[in-house]
Amino acid sequence: MESFIEVFNLVKEFVKERVSDVAYSCWIAFIEPVKFEDNKAIIYIKTAFQRDILQKQYMDKIKDGFNAVLGFPIEVIIATEDDINEYIGNEFLPNQSRLIAKDPDIAPPPQPKIDHEGGNYEYTFDTFIVGASNNFAYAACKAIATQQSGSYNPLFIYGPSGLGKTHLLSAISNEIKKTNPDKNIISISSESFTNELIAAIGTKTINSFHNKYRKADILLVDDIQFIAGKESTQEEFFHTFNELYQVGKQIVLTSDRPPKDIKTLEDRLKSRFEWGLLTDISPPDFETRIAIINRKADLLQIEIPADVSEFIANRLKTNIRQLEGAVKKIKAYKLLAGSPPSINVAQTVIKEILNDNQPVPVTVERIIEEVAKTYSVTPEDIRSNKRSAQISTARQAAIYIVREITQMSLAPIGEEFGGRDHSTIVYALRQVEKQMQTDSRQKGIIEDIIKNIRNK
Repeated sequence: MESFIEVFNLVKEFVKERVSDVAYSCWIAFIEPVKFEDNKAIIYIKTAFQRDILQKQYMDKIKDGFNAVLGFPIEVIIATEDDINEYIGNEFLPNQSRLIAKDPDIAPPPQPKIDHEGGNYEYTFDTFIVGASNNFAYAACKAIATQQSGSYNPLFIYGPSGLGKTHLLSAISNEIKKTNPDKNIISISSESFTNELIAAIGTKTINSFHNKYRKADILLVDDIQFIAGKESTQEEFFHTFNELYQVGKQIVLTSDRPPKDIKTLEDRLKSRFEWGLLTDISPPDFETRIAIINRKADLLQIEIPADVSEFIANRLKTNIRQLEGAVKKIKAYKLLAGSPPSINVAQTVIKEILNDNQPVPVTVERIIEEVAKTYSVTPEDIRSNKRSAQISTARQAAIYIVREITQMSLAPIGEEFGGRDHSTIVYALRQVEKQMQTDSRQKGIIEDIIKNIRNK
C-alpha cells in the first residue's frame, strides 16, 4: 500500500501542474489512494458530488498522470464514502479513519509515514540549487527577501520554462512570510491577473480588484509576457505598477524573454520593467544538473549511482523539471517493478520524458480563448455572426492563428467558426496576411499570441 501512496502522490503532482491552484485545492488535493491491483487504481473522495466533478472534468488528467508515472494506461475507479466498502471490504483507508468499516470494532491500521511526499519540497532558497546559470538571479531574489531593498525594484527575471523562475518567486514569498508575517504578499500569474480583471469588469467589482492589488506590499507576477497585446490588462497593470512603485513597494516579474522582445508589450510598460534590475536564468551546467538529481534523489529517499546520475545529466540538459521527473520515474520503477536504478532504467525513463515533453496538440477552443482575451471580446462573439470592427478583427485573427498552429484544412476551420464557408475562411486568411505586411502592430499581436499559445 505504501508504494501506491507514493505513486499517487506523483500523480497528484502531475495533475497539479496542469490545473489552476484553485481547481487543485478544491478537487484534487482531497483525493486519497485506496488500492492498486490488476492494472486498476481505486481512489477515494468523500462525496458523490465530488466524484461527479472529478469524473467530468479531471479524470483524463488523473489517467494521464498514472500513465506518466507508471508508463502504461490503467483503469481508475473513484470510490466515495457511500460505496467504499464495495471495493475494500472490511479494510480501512490509510488516511481515512473516519470511514466506517463493516465491523466498527476493528481499529484502523497505523498510517504509514512517508517523508517528503512524492519528493515534493517547499520552494525556498534552501531547496534551490545554485549554479553558474542562475546565481545572479538567486542572489538578487535573496537580497530582496532578506533586506527588502528597493535597489532591485522592479526585479525582472527571464529565461526559458522549467529553469526555476517560479521557484524563486515562491522562495521570496516564503522567506518574507517567515520574517515579516504581516506583509501583504500577492503572488499570481499574469493569466490569473487577466482572468480576475475580466471577472471584476463583468461583476462590476473593479474597485475591489484595485484594492486587492494596489495595497500589496510585495507583488510577484509569473509569466508577465502573457499580458502582451491585451490592452485592458496592460492598462490595469500599468496603473497598479505605478501606484506600488511610487510608494516603494517591491515588484518582481518573470518572463520567458526580456521586455524588449515582448513585441506587443506597450512601450511604457517595457521601460518600467527595465527601471530596476534585469537578470536571466539559463539552462544549468553539468555540475548543477548533477546536484539537482542528487537533491531530488535525497528527497525521494532513493540512492542513484553516480554513473546513472551522469547518464541522465548528459542527456537532459535544458530543463530542471525533466531532471526531477527522471528521478521520480526511477523511484516509481523501483517501487512497482522492483527495478533498481541502472543505465537501462534511465534510458527507458529518459525516452518516456522526452516523449512526454512533445508539444501538446493545441485545441481550437484554447486559441479562440486567447484571441478573445487579447481583443477584449468573448469566444462567443468570435464564433457569432456579429460584424463590429473589433469582433471581425478578432475573428479573422483567430482563423489565421488556428490555421497557422493546427494546420487544419479550410472546411473544418469553417465549422469551428459557426459553419462559415470556404470562401469566408480564405478571405479572413488573406486579410490577416495583408494586415501583417502593412501594420507592424497587428503583426506583433498575432506573433505574440502564437508564441504565448505554443509556450503554454
